[in-house]
Amino acid sequence: MINQLTNLNWISVLLAFLAYFILGALWFTLFFKKQYAKSLGRENELPQKPAPIFIIGPAICSFVITVATAVLMYALNIDNVNAAVEFAFVMGIGFLVANTINIAINPNMPRPIHYGIISGAYHLTGILIVSLVLVTMK
Repeated sequence: MINQLTNLNWISVLLAFLAYFILGALWFTLFFKKQYAKSLGRENELPQKPAPIFIIGPAICSFVITVATAVLMYALNIDNVNAAVEFAFVMGIGFLVANTINIAINPNMPRPIHYGIISGAYHLTGILIVSLVLVTMK
């Protein structure tokens, strides 16, 4: 499967990554800013400038997810929009949403289900966008 790296349309991978990363920036700082803060138990705190790790870390993770998605889509020969949507929902719900909720369920997360829904929905939307970009530019 790793040999698919040489077959990838890297321009589509870059564009899909950028869409996913920008979606994250908008999701957590504009669309769901208050809900996200509440899920973390920080609804009464003043916003602070994020440390670089909170920008670079998600960028690296989004890139890795995008490349892995591309490799799987190429290996599975997903070549139409319907198959890409189906793939995105299987991967999004089966791995990204489930893992996000699982990570959130710990004693340090004041509202784990709330956090899981907000962050899981972001990843599901992101993987859908990534899959659609990749398949339309394949």
